Amino acid sequence: MKLVWRSLSLIVFLILIACDEQTEKNEQTFKTTFENSGGTETATYQEVIDFYLNLAKEYPEIHVQNIGATDSGKPLHLVTYNPDGNFNFKKLQEDKTILLINNGIHPGESDGIDASMMLFRDLANNKIPTPKNTILTTIPVYNVGGMLNRNSTSRANQNGPKAYGFRGNARNFDLNRDFIKMDTKNAATFATIFHMVKPDVFVDNHVSNGADYQYTLTHLFTQHNKLGGAAGDFLHSTLMPQLEQKLAAHKWDITPYVNVFNKPPETGFSQFLDNPRYSTGYTTLWNTLGLMVETHMLKPYKQRVEGTYELMKQLVVLTEEHHKKIKNLRKEAQQTALTLEKYPLRWELDSTQVTTLNFKGYKADTIASAITGFNRLKYNRDSTFTKQVPYYNYYKGTEEVEVPEAYLIKKSWSTVLERLSQNGISYQTIAKDSVLEVEAYKIASYETYSNAYEGHYPHYDTRVTKSSKSIALEKGDVLVKTNQLGVRYVLEVLEPTAVDSFFNWNFFDTILQQKEGFSPYVFEDTALEILENNSILKDSLMAKKQRESSFANNWYAQLDYIFKHSQLYERAHLSYPIYRVTKGKYNLEGLIQ
Repeated sequence: MKLVWRSLSLIVFLILIACDEQTEKNEQTFKTTFENSGGTETATYQEVIDFYLNLAKEYPEIHVQNIGATDSGKPLHLVTYNPDGNFNFKKLQEDKTILLINNGIHPGESDGIDASMMLFRDLANNKIPTPKNTILTTIPVYNVGGMLNRNSTSRANQNGPKAYGFRGNARNFDLNRDFIKMDTKNAATFATIFHMVKPDVFVDNHVSNGADYQYTLTHLFTQHNKLGGAAGDFLHSTLMPQLEQKLAAHKWDITPYVNVFNKPPETGFSQFLDNPRYSTGYTTLWNTLGLMVETHMLKPYKQRVEGTYELMKQLVVLTEEHHKKIKNLRKEAQQTALTLEKYPLRWELDSTQVTTLNFKGYKADTIASAITGFNRLKYNRDSTFTKQVPYYNYYKGTEEVEVPEAYLIKKSWSTVLERLSQNGISYQTIAKDSVLEVEAYKIASYETYSNAYEGHYPHYDTRVTKSSKSIALEKGDVLVKTNQLGVRYVLEVLEPTAVDSFFNWNFFDTILQQKEGFSPYVFEDTALEILENNSILKDSLMAKKQRESSFANNWYAQLDYIFKHSQLYERAHLSYPIYRVTKGKYNLEGLIQ
């Protein structure tokens, strides 16, 4: 018996030695470029992908998927960690909380790329506690083209790493402005990932600098009023302060994103409003709890990556602690979305509500520039302070719109329909030619940016008039019901006055150009005949001439006024070609059967 026990003890001893040797081997094998360089370098694109592929070979808890295309010609990957080894998202969504981490949207801001590699490795080899109810997923590099454009000079203010990627993608788009307009293959593939994963919590890792201060870490949570409801309250009152507390307990101070540029932050600042063009603004449309991590680019690279790692680690802990609450809040928000009566299309700062931050900053001096001779801002890092700073992080919705039962879209507007499909918006086709009375918009006014912005000259401050109108529908035209989980997305893109609507992103610019006109020498006689047969128009013309001297002195404007108020004027000009069906007006099922 003693011999048997000695033999068993020897076997156990040898197994333990073998395990220790294997663990040590794995730790050496899965050292990142960041770690091997002493915190001065970031991994290349190929090093990142190879790291995760090798990790997946070693650990069954890690799964790597090639999801779709990017503008670079290389694929977009999704890496998933699940200790149960199940990677069927439809199944996981039933009872697991899913956290999606996006990295490298701006590849020069590479902190999250390196931090996520270490986080997934440490979860796989049990260096940090295993979450039981939380699944981690990451897009290891979102802007592949930008990461392949490696250099050491494009981040003029950044303190490391030695080399990094470029902000623009392979077609020079800033991908963090592309989530609604979807000009890039990257954005289309992101939508595929997002609607496959359906994350409960979303993190996008960034680096920025608008001022100097003591913090390495800042957070930019989804604007809580815009997220809305109990989910917004939870984000603002529970998740955010608890993350701050956990980080403080691990010696990492954090503050809200310092939304200033070239001015001292102690004068106060407001929360950045993440409209739907941005990642967390986009994910909000599906009631996902969103967070951008913004490390301070003037801090050493090693410190920034380690801070990002700790923040994500603590967020995993909180997601695990509140997994049931998060799932229930999102279900509640999704059910609320199905019963929306009104929806705010614009948001403005609520200056009546203010939060006070105990802000840790540096003394700011104004001195004469040695270059220009004008005053410049200079921070003194030897002179620190902690003082109360006003922070405005409440917004209120403005310009509410009544939610229609459905929208009608002509089948010819394929670019719109493609984006609805890519975002999981369901729609049906009209079964036969029909005539319906609908709510129609006319573009009354709009402004257009004079400089190019992300491949567009976007519109803003758009105003419309609304009227009832009979329209002829053809078989195959499209009916988009609002009673679906993506209703917020539908409203944001199809209502023309919304900040990031398809109209404001130039999808409908062809309606802004008048296609037919008149020759004055011919139209003079026609105009006279029109006035003789339309006393109301004639009176209107005379009244306008009396009110407006510039109009009275402009013969062409007067002819144009008559033309545009006659049947000769083309109906398509300024007529928004998406129509609203008010609730209860029609049996919509009869239209599509």
